Amino acid sequence: MQIDFEKNKGLVPAIIQDNVTSKVLMMGYMNKDAFEKTVSSKLVTFWSRSRQCLWTKGETSGNYLHVKEILIDCDSDTLLIKAHPDGPVCHTGKDTCWGENNQADLNFISFLQDFISRRHEEMPEGSYTTSLFKSGVNRMAQKVGEEAVETVIEATNGTDDRLIYEASDLIYHLIVLLTSKGHRIEELATELRKRHKE
Repeated sequence: MQIDFEKNKGLVPAIIQDNVTSKVLMMGYMNKDAFEKTVSSKLVTFWSRSRQCLWTKGETSGNYLHVKEILIDCDSDTLLIKAHPDGPVCHTGKDTCWGENNQADLNFISFLQDFISRRHEEMPEGSYTTSLFKSGVNRMAQKVGEEAVETVIEATNGTDDRLIYEASDLIYHLIVLLTSKGHRIEELATELRKRHKE
């Protein structure tokens, strides 16, 4: 990763984004030392322009930013750091420096897909997801059918809470089935977008 630290007097902007929700959490500046410490510690570290020193976000509050991925822009002078926050990011106690709530539950579906994909690759013992993969595609498809029926039952004769519970089971088992066939849940969004007409 070739970063142009010279363009802005040794500093580059670093935009911090939540790895799960995709919310922009904050922005700071890094020099070469701050970047290298961020990479080695896997904790976001900035250069403080006011104090003229390195500071690791969370070193006083405990709300660290754990690095998941670092991207550089096309001009090699701005960083996008995807991270997992331990708590509120802003010094005011807000989730983000723009006062937004750091919630985007729909994005958790992609996070869950990544988790299930890792289970499919690693197949750890004692995991329910692993047991599903080992049971074969027929059993996985059967589970999707069972969860679909339970969802229908709750929709017609059950409670709203149970409907959400069973529908969540349905989505989980559908992701497992799709993964076993080499697909991802996002492909359904792509297909739905193709079908959509204004």
